[in-house]
This record gives sequence, C-alpha cells and structure tokens, in this order.
Amino acid sequence: MAQAAATDRRIAITIDDLPWHRAGAIPDPVLAARHGQLMAQLTAAGVPVVGFVNEDKLERDGHVLPERVAMLHAWLDGGHELGNHTYAHLDLHAVGLAAYTDDILRGERVLRPLLAEYGTAPRWFRHPYLRAGQSPGERAALSAFLASHGYRIAPVTVDNDEWIWGAAYARVLDGQPDPAQREAQLERLRRGYIPYMLNMVDHYERQSQDLLGYALPQVWLLHANALNAATFSSLVAGVQRRGYRVVTLAQALQDPAYARGEDGYDGPRGPSWLHRWAAAENRPAAFHAGEPQVPGWVRELAGIAQ
Repeated sequence: MAQAAATDRRIAITIDDLPWHRAGAIPDPVLAARHGQLMAQLTAAGVPVVGFVNEDKLERDGHVLPERVAMLHAWLDGGHELGNHTYAHLDLHAVGLAAYTDDILRGERVLRPLLAEYGTAPRWFRHPYLRAGQSPGERAALSAFLASHGYRIAPVTVDNDEWIWGAAYARVLDGQPDPAQREAQLERLRRGYIPYMLNMVDHYERQSQDLLGYALPQVWLLHANALNAATFSSLVAGVQRRGYRVVTLAQALQDPAYARGEDGYDGPRGPSWLHRWAAAENRPAAFHAGEPQVPGWVRELAGIAQ
C-alpha cells in the first residue's frame, strides 16, 4: 500500500512594533538589555524574520535616537528584513485613508535611507491591528498606493492574542516587587505561552485544510516584547518539532492562495487572512470553532477583563 504524502508545513515569522513595543515606557538601559536578549534569541533560532517598524518608537521628544536606529541595524546585520508598520501604529478605520497614507510615508523617513545603506528598499507593509479597510474600494485604493511606493502587503494567517500574554509578562516583570513571586509568575507565563502559541498554529493549519484543502504556508504574527525575548527560540523549536520549515515571507507568499489578497471582510476588526477568505465564501460560524483561548489567570495578570 502506498504511503500518504507527508504534509508540507511551512511558516514565515514576522515581528511587529520595532524597535520595541511600548518603547517609551521602558528606561533606556532596560530597553537595550531586552533588545539584546531578543537578538540573541533570533541568533539562536537561526531562522529568517521580517520585523515591522513604527518610527515613532525611534524618537523621544521628536528627535530620532541613534541608539534606537542601531537596534534596526542589528536586525539587518543579523540577516533579517525590515518593513513599514506606519509611523505611529495608526488604525486605518479610525483615521481614514488620507491620514493613514501620510503616516505610511512618515514611517519610512528613517527606514528608506537605512535600507539603502544595505542596497535594498522597503518592500513589506503590515497594517496595524490588521485593519485593512472596510470596503473593497478603500482596500483597493490603499493597495494601489502601497504598490506605487514599492510595497507589498504582509498578511497574517496565524493571528493570536499574544499581546495579552505580552502585557501580562510586562506587568509582572516591571511591577511585581517580590523577586520570588515575580520569577514564579514569569515562569508560569512562559510555560503557558509556548503551548498556547503552538496550539494556535495547529488551529490555523486545520482551518487552512478546511478552507483550502491543504496546509497553507502560514505567516505568524509576534511582537517585539520581553516575552518573546525570553521564548522566541523555544517557539521556533516547537513548530519545527511539528514538522514546519521556517521560510522567508517572500517564499510563503508564493503560494497561489495569497493572490486572493485581503478582500472578503468589511467589518471593523482585523482578522486573519484565512478568516477574510472564509468570510468571502460565507463559511458558517462553526468554521471558527475550537480556537485556543487565553486563560483567565493570564488576562488577570495583564489587567484585561474577560
């Protein structure tokens, strides 16, 4: 009897909010140390990553900080790519297309000349909040604007509530005064976070199989934060144990499914591209069943209501 072909699992990894999520709330020496930890994790993992930059996080009082720009150099020197995430992490649905496109251009004032030093130019754009427009016309206008400036939209298929875990980790790390309790809570978060994220990858693989009939090369969303600075290499090892190959974003997007683009969903949220495509096919609510949930104790630590 012939054996069934093994599932071809591929995943591209992207990290948003460079140089650091909530950079303005962290003292400079602490930020430098945590950034160093994340870069060490990226080196240990040895996989390609695209990082998406908010240039307002490079600044203090309107001035670009050289040490923050040096953090972007570290990404490029490590062989990774950088993309545009708007200047100020604006919500397209809140500010409108004109203000949003202005913010995209403002978000490349450092990035474009920086990449030119490496012989490249910005080619990836990631929507903040994954909000891509509430009508086909708005999405088409934004896509045309991005294409005219050399950008390709970087989708997300493996969406998640990683931001809640990250908020909990940051609150404990910076706010728990008792050292023993702090380390115990941080360890509990790390131990819970990794299986949550890997279970989310499994969930979106099942949705891909349901919607497309095969395992789509996925695009995974993470953020530049202290939690991923402690766990990134473990996350990569986890998906590799599941049989995934980590590929570049460009390689993942060669799959023809991505030609569907970001259309299909006209609501206020920013869903996974798989969910956009499911909406275009009028899939029932049952399609979304079984998504892993953030435990209540994590939400409590994050200060986020159920």
